[in-house]
Amino acid sequence: MKILFLTFYYPPDLSAGSFRASAVAEALLPMLPPSASLDVLTTAPNRYISYSQKVPQIEESGQLKIRRIPLPTHRSDLVGQSRAFLHFARNVREITRHHAYDLVIATSSRLMTAALGSRVAKRMGAKLYLDIRDIFVDTIGDVFPRFAWGLKPSLSVLERRTMLRADRINLVSRGFEGYFRARYPNQAYSWFTNGIDREFVEADWSDYSAPSGARPLRIVYAGNIGEGQGLHVILPGLGSLLGSRGEFRIIGDGGRKQALIGALKERGVDNVQVIAPMSRAALLKEYAQADVLFLHLNAYAAFEKVLPSKIFEYASTGKPVWAGVAGYAAKFISAEVSNAAVFAPGNANEAMRRLETLDLGFHPRLEFVRKYDRGNIAKAMAEDILTLLADRA
Repeated sequence: MKILFLTFYYPPDLSAGSFRASAVAEALLPMLPPSASLDVLTTAPNRYISYSQKVPQIEESGQLKIRRIPLPTHRSDLVGQSRAFLHFARNVREITRHHAYDLVIATSSRLMTAALGSRVAKRMGAKLYLDIRDIFVDTIGDVFPRFAWGLKPSLSVLERRTMLRADRINLVSRGFEGYFRARYPNQAYSWFTNGIDREFVEADWSDYSAPSGARPLRIVYAGNIGEGQGLHVILPGLGSLLGSRGEFRIIGDGGRKQALIGALKERGVDNVQVIAPMSRAALLKEYAQADVLFLHLNAYAAFEKVLPSKIFEYASTGKPVWAGVAGYAAKFISAEVSNAAVFAPGNANEAMRRLETLDLGFHPRLEFVRKYDRGNIAKAMAEDILTLLADRA
């Protein structure tokens, strides 16, 4: 039994897809029979130019082999990312040309890795398990409007071919259900969502004191700074309204970082600090020192279906969560995350009103952490994946 796992990001790269992929791979290994193997094909760390880590191109340990494909330096815009993926895809096709696999797993946000997995599986006659983390055809018109008119029709065809080829499709958000059921009603679906990584589950967040009136609130955001997050839309106005009451620490990088910095400068906002991406160990310390954890998605209709992985990370800390989201994410937070304030994306005035409802301090969410422990979710997902090979074991 040979299994191929395709993922564009893998640790030590910093991204939701990276952490999810490694959790699933780790969960799969103990379930494999002794003669089986798991090959992970991914890229060398490339998520952020400002955060680079040296790592071996090939790692082998028991039944696991990780091969990382170096990418040319690229920008975070659609053109740069497209060129990087084409380089990845060419290498994947060349590497897999001389191998035969029984099962191909592909975890994908922007469709392309899923489509690549579909093509590889078809060539080999292998089973195909897709883990879908976003709906690229649905979001391209909002996030990349300049390209949407020319790309959307062909991407819709590619999506259809990819999904119909899959033997099973996992969707990370229940908000995706209406979209996929309407288009692919006869496919088999699973619903293993994002979760909380071990580092966050095991961390002790209780050593924290809520701020007195003597110091400003320390508000932390960590993640991508792109069009999808819309930080350049919300933070200039929100920072101005917050004034000396609080300060933002924005940890990350992305295609709209300079737009954010420029908008802050234009408004004369000096309580928003933009910090380069950092290791998870350093990030844990930032979260531990935060008074409020901040999340925002741009006010696009497509984002009303998504469920950001950051919600799970934030909620595990017991800190107040301040979230500018709509649709399914807003409903999920309201139902599942205590001591959270949700406001309409882009609405700084409402955000300030909702901030007043938060109870500052440490309030553990023990049931949430138990329910969404990534290890448990990954184990159940691994069992689901291996059902596709039950007749070949």
